[in-house]
Amino acid sequence: MKITLAQLNPTIGDFEGNLKLIERSMTQAAGDSSDLILFSELILSGYPPRDLLESTAFIRDYQNALKRVVAISSKFYGIGILCGNIQPTGKYSGKGLYNTAVFIQNGKILFEQKKSLLPTYDVFDEARYFDPAPSIHIFDFKNQRLGISICEDAWNDPRLFPKRVYPLNPIEVLVEKGATTLINISASPFGIGKEESRYQLFRNHALQHKKTVIFVNQVGANDELISDGNSMAFDCNGNLIVKFPAFQEHVETIDLNNPPVIHDFFPMDEVESIYKAIVLGIRDYMRKCGFREVVLGLSGGIDSALTCCLAAQAIGPQNILAVSMPSPYSSKTSGEDARMLADHLKIKFKIIPITSIYHSYLQSLKDHFTDKPEDETEENIQARIRGNILMALSNKFGYLTLSSGNKSELSVGYCTLYGDMSGGLSVLADIPKTMIYKLTEYINREQEIIPGSIIEKPPSPELKPDQRDEDTLPPYVILDRVLNLYVDEGRSRDEIIADGFDAETVDWIIHAVNKNEYKRRQAAPGLKVTTKAFGTGRRMPIAAKIG
Repeated sequence: MKITLAQLNPTIGDFEGNLKLIERSMTQAAGDSSDLILFSELILSGYPPRDLLESTAFIRDYQNALKRVVAISSKFYGIGILCGNIQPTGKYSGKGLYNTAVFIQNGKILFEQKKSLLPTYDVFDEARYFDPAPSIHIFDFKNQRLGISICEDAWNDPRLFPKRVYPLNPIEVLVEKGATTLINISASPFGIGKEESRYQLFRNHALQHKKTVIFVNQVGANDELISDGNSMAFDCNGNLIVKFPAFQEHVETIDLNNPPVIHDFFPMDEVESIYKAIVLGIRDYMRKCGFREVVLGLSGGIDSALTCCLAAQAIGPQNILAVSMPSPYSSKTSGEDARMLADHLKIKFKIIPITSIYHSYLQSLKDHFTDKPEDETEENIQARIRGNILMALSNKFGYLTLSSGNKSELSVGYCTLYGDMSGGLSVLADIPKTMIYKLTEYINREQEIIPGSIIEKPPSPELKPDQRDEDTLPPYVILDRVLNLYVDEGRSRDEIIADGFDAETVDWIIHAVNKNEYKRRQAAPGLKVTTKAFGTGRRMPIAAKIG
């Protein structure tokens, strides 16, 4: 049997555009004399549609789109179509919807399999919208008995995920019912190390059950989530026979009757994968939200330099306006570094000094700040002036404003509300400072794009004389390790100290993380790349006594 895998980049809610992707892939499958084409989870709407699922109009539009797929199937006689679908349960109790895989051929729906395991951890909240499958069945097609599962249905493997064990294992049920080929359609998001985890997961299924295993994944970014694709297939001996490229659409047909070439598995380098994920995240966020150009502040520091390079790669340097906004405390070298980077990237570059605006603020507040020494208030005024200038340019010219604060800063509140946090997309919000340096090395791997002077200078917001980040923060190498343990791994204060970290430092970091939840709640959406990103995947109370 010939099977076509369609790794596509749908846009949430764009039924017309997503239908065009499906029909284009069907045409290619027909040209390959394919018997069956596989699409990803909820392909017609894109994943995750979130609370759109609570709209009756959205569900109606989804059902109408499915009818069009059924009609399209009549044009491609003989080819089976397996695609993700939203199906009303018809019951008064429960959520009222199933997340479903539907099998279509020759103008008819022949089979449906509902999703059994509904993830409710990290960024997932499927039990909010869907009911679990009431039963699991296999489907006979051509010379195969297909065992069809949807994303999380395949992830109940205690050898890989000891903390994520469901009472039901849909893959085992499918095998017990006689499935000869296991198919999983997914919308699995990217995360550091996820590619290797998936490889081990699906290879284990093939080895354990001695079955062909096919995994088809969505690709593309929707809001903060980035799906990397990386679709793959294994033979019954666990050999990798198909490996799709990451972070791009790809449609390809395999012939199960003629054993494909066996591939070695080489996961993408971690830094390269993060770079490509962020580039795709920027590009899709802009394209799917209707933006063509961006504006950002270019301070001469490493974070804004990296953000600028990522944006240039994503949408082209001609679509970027970088703005240098020197204050009384900005060093001459920072301005020179900003201009040098702009010249290297060939982006548009403006200088808008803020000293006079800053002095005007101070004059207006002078009588109200009598006998009060200067502190972070005056520092934050400068950051907020810059945020206002960028947002004014955004309003006037229709730019998307990119903010460039990193995860380390966002974690401990080393950022200014309505200042450097202003923007429509926070590009580095899930990138720790230590990873920032690795990404700049990657960008400069063949030639110097980010000037060495930017990379080598001690990080500083330059909001007061001779200021350095480490005047306020622990060294980033320590800060990032403690943040990883506390935020990503959920370790306690005592456990972190037992790992050898100074108690006073740990206490300061934990206190800073907890007290700055109110800032993060107001931050721009940030692209997710780590196991625990701020945003929908970490839901903490603001008014709470923690730790």
